[in-house]
Amino acid sequence: MKIDILTLFPEMFAGFLEHSILGRAHKAGLIEINLVQWRDFTLDKHRKVDDAPYGGGAGMVLMCDPLFRAIEALKSADENFPETQVIYLTPQGQPFVQSIAIDLSEHAQHLILVCGHYEGVDERARILFDREISIGDYVLTGGELPAAILTDAVARLMPGVLGNDESAVHESFMHGIFDHPHYTRPEVYRDMTVPSILLGGHHAKIQEWRYERALERTREVRPDLVEKLGQK
Repeated sequence: MKIDILTLFPEMFAGFLEHSILGRAHKAGLIEINLVQWRDFTLDKHRKVDDAPYGGGAGMVLMCDPLFRAIEALKSADENFPETQVIYLTPQGQPFVQSIAIDLSEHAQHLILVCGHYEGVDERARILFDREISIGDYVLTGGELPAAILTDAVARLMPGVLGNDESAVHESFMHGIFDHPHYTRPEVYRDMTVPSILLGGHHAKIQEWRYERALERTREVRPDLVEKLGQK
């Protein structure tokens, strides 16, 4: 998968893409992530990407022309990735959930993530977007943090990125509920013990216990998720 992040502040991603799982996956060629400076697609000497809104009002609006030029250039840059989706990160978008991350990881070969700023983009530029995505009902100073979150959530689902692909299968939200509790050594720590069922080696019973604990944990915090499953 190839991910192009169109941003006014590429330096905000320093470190995030260079270390940990994403850094290793990028270096290994499992994913390709490029930071693209929005201002490189302007035509004026001041590299201006925004202007005052028609009709007045506070703030600035991102102009059409640099965005059209950027998207067109990124789409045509590499014909090896024909399955391209352009995603605009905005509070007005569809809430980002695990099912979207799964869909993108399975069906998109090339993602172009547009990090909005100021009062947003000129309305005429919205015809460029295949999806508009929000990470929550709040407003940030820009789309860089949402783009980083989406990149992480999607990239870690790609084959080989986690090392053991089974790791992603049993995580929270993969089956509509939270993940089950996890334990590791030592068996006893400050009088707190590992549940005995996990020590018995009975796989079916362990799976049943894990599902019940996951369901219990989900019901306590997010009963709406349990209701979606038709559980009482």
